[in-house]
Amino acid sequence: MPRSEAAARPSARDPSRQKLERILGVRFKNAALLEEALTHKSYAVEMGGRIPFNERLEFLGDSVLSAAVAHYLFNRYPDVDEGKLSQLKSMLVSRPSLTVWGKDIGLGQFLKLSEGEHQAGGRDRNSIVGNAMEAVLGAMYLEAGFEPTQKFIDKLLSKRKRLVSSDHKSRLQEWAQKKYKVPPDYRVRRSFGPDHAKTFEVEVGVSGEFLGEGAGKSKKEAEQAAARDALRKVKDA
Repeated sequence: MPRSEAAARPSARDPSRQKLERILGVRFKNAALLEEALTHKSYAVEMGGRIPFNERLEFLGDSVLSAAVAHYLFNRYPDVDEGKLSQLKSMLVSRPSLTVWGKDIGLGQFLKLSEGEHQAGGRDRNSIVGNAMEAVLGAMYLEAGFEPTQKFIDKLLSKRKRLVSSDHKSRLQEWAQKKYKVPPDYRVRRSFGPDHAKTFEVEVGVSGEFLGEGAGKSKKEAEQAAARDALRKVKDA
């Protein structure tokens, strides 16, 4: 027997919805949009198939997430090549990542599931939470646009420390900006060898203070080596 349709209607004063809105940083004027994002297909079926569920929003959220993650990585890691960026993007938009983010914000408690799915532990099921996370991102995009959705995704991504363990320049820049309010300064000390196999020696400092040095087959490689050397010497990076 389907539940009463009254149970499916979003309440403008629903405290649980308001709690989720605070977490997301978006207030939904269209309350039904967020309700749809939180509604699992099992609940819609239990209601007699008369209410929308979140699979269409999940489809949209997948594309929004992909664009937001690409934007974040492109700006966050200026010295990482396309191949590594693609690997990182694939990892961050994967189902495990979505599930972690969904569970981090407690998304399961807000979901509308059938009684059977609820009893079977659906609120903690990885596939349900991950899919709902995508649907919520799709709903955020429709309600508020890309920028607020990007801001929320950036916040989630910023919690993933050291995504690129070899990107020493980014780590050193974060440290320098935090401590000195200025970026590191890289200087090519010398280069030697034939044109087809040059070696570059680079030193790095901040505010005139020498921090490290390194060598490599390109300026970028040498700068990474210098940044790695500097990070070994600073204690609070």
